[in-house]
Amino acid sequence: MSSLLLARNGRRAISVIGWGRRGTDALSGVHPVTRRFIIDMSYSAHFMDFKGSSIPSSMKKLVVTKLSPNFREAVSMQTVAVPTPGDADLLVRNRFVGINASDINFSAGRYDPSLKPPFDAGFEGIGEVVGLGLSASSRYTVGDTVAYFGSGAFAEYTVVPAKESVPVPAVKPEFLTLLVSGATAYIALKRLGDLAEGETVLVTAAAGGTGQFAVQFAKQAGCHVIGTCSSNEKAGFLKSLGCNRPINYTSEDLAKTLKKEYPKGIDVVYESVGGSVLELAVNRLANKGRLIVIGFISGYQTASGIPPFTGGTLPVKLLQKSASIRGFFLPHFLSDYREALGSMMQMFAKGKLVCEVDCGDLAQGGEICRLGVSLQGCGLHVCWEKPGQGGGGSGTTLC
Repeated sequence: MSSLLLARNGRRAISVIGWGRRGTDALSGVHPVTRRFIIDMSYSAHFMDFKGSSIPSSMKKLVVTKLSPNFREAVSMQTVAVPTPGDADLLVRNRFVGINASDINFSAGRYDPSLKPPFDAGFEGIGEVVGLGLSASSRYTVGDTVAYFGSGAFAEYTVVPAKESVPVPAVKPEFLTLLVSGATAYIALKRLGDLAEGETVLVTAAAGGTGQFAVQFAKQAGCHVIGTCSSNEKAGFLKSLGCNRPINYTSEDLAKTLKKEYPKGIDVVYESVGGSVLELAVNRLANKGRLIVIGFISGYQTASGIPPFTGGTLPVKLLQKSASIRGFFLPHFLSDYREALGSMMQMFAKGKLVCEVDCGDLAQGGEICRLGVSLQGCGLHVCWEKPGQGGGGSGTTLC
């Protein structure tokens, strides 16, 4: 049996779904006639179009052609054919894509050393379904809005398995924040944090993409939340999320503040900075404290990607406090992903979850884009549909 292939731009397509085998029947000795079943798929344009707009034959996308922590050096923009979705796939016209620190690690080859260039960049996107395979049409239709977490998002069009796509009520950049950043905080705290009401939780880089969610989920669990940040503006943002004690480490000594105000230590640390901040967090753990490592931002732009860490006395410190350190990498927890996303979307719909989006307008040379994010910090600016073009514009552009 061959899988069903849908044609693009209204071209007629056929699918051979069964072939008779030529040979001698073992019982009758008769040579059977070859059988061929043809399905007329001339209606396939219905599966490959959106509001009457034609799908181009080519598109632009970002491809990692060289392993490097410098994103501009690592990627190149290429013009390629628009892919055709398989039987169980969707073809998504991307309207917004998300940029995370993980993209730097991925383009530097740190997540999978066996992966060699060239490979597609980008992990998360949201847009409209403009094409789909026959099996996928049992759950989706052309025009549906979906979000997804998978490779190849930094492109004008991306083929996504239908089973890995998530329906969303509208094409809004806020939903992008849930796909990686929100899911990381939700699952990590639920599975590894063991949060209990009244505990003290420290979130480092708390005003960042995933930190903002960790603050909110810890508050929802009835915890006292401390959040580190780098400016008074970010401290104000953290207060608006319910953070009990924002600490601007540029104007306060983090180590002295934690020791003075929290002498009994910290029950749970949601840590993404690494290096000296990680060492400080270990030293301030309470008895039975849990430290969750979800990243190490301070080393991402270095050659090794790993910030220095002095761990010689770590076993003693953990034993003395019956404390623990656990690492969290989202792809290892995909069995929890759909439940986490569904729960967060309900919270967002009810106004119980803030999803702050960095539009790049504060970055040097940046501007607010419908993409909702900017690669300026990585040395490259990617922009989909500037304000005023609207979601139903002439298509996406990379600039």
